[in-house]
Amino acid sequence: MASNSSENSSENISFVEGWFEYPVHTFPHQTDYAGIVWHGTYLTWMEEARVAGLRWSGIAYCDLVAAGYDLPVVDLQIRYHQPVTLGMDALVRARLRQTSGVRLSWEYSIESGAPRTKCVTAQVTLVPVNRQTGKIIRQIPQDLQAALDQFWS
Repeated sequence: MASNSSENSSENISFVEGWFEYPVHTFPHQTDYAGIVWHGTYLTWMEEARVAGLRWSGIAYCDLVAAGYDLPVVDLQIRYHQPVTLGMDALVRARLRQTSGVRLSWEYSIESGAPRTKCVTAQVTLVPVNRQTGKIIRQIPQDLQAALDQFWS
C-alpha cells in the first residue's frame, strides 16, 4: 500500500507533552473493499510518524542512511481496537521511550474522531545497525543520541 506522506506537511506536526503528533487522512488506496483501513497502513503511518519525529529532532532519515546507519525493526506489537475508515482523519501519536543500551522503543496510539477514540496501539523496537556490515552498533552515534535526547528534555 502506498503512503500518504505527500499529504502531510511539517506545519501540521507537533510535539505535545512527550508525544509526537502526526495527522493523517484515510484515502481509498489505504482501505479494503469495505472502506476499512488495511492493517498494513497503520504500520506505514507509524513509520511516517517515526521518521517525521526524527526529522523534527534534527535527524533526517536520509542523512542517517548516508552516514552508514539504519534502524531496522526488531520487535513489533500491535493491537487493533477500532477501525479507521475511508475519509476519516486520524492522529498518530508516537513517543520514544527512554531506554538503556541501543534499543529504541517507540510507543504509538492512533486515534480518530471527536472526541478522540483509540483505534490502534503499538510498540516498535528498533536497533541501529551498520549498513555495510549489517551488525548492531554497540553505541548510538553521538549526533543521533543528541537528537534523541530532545524527546526527553
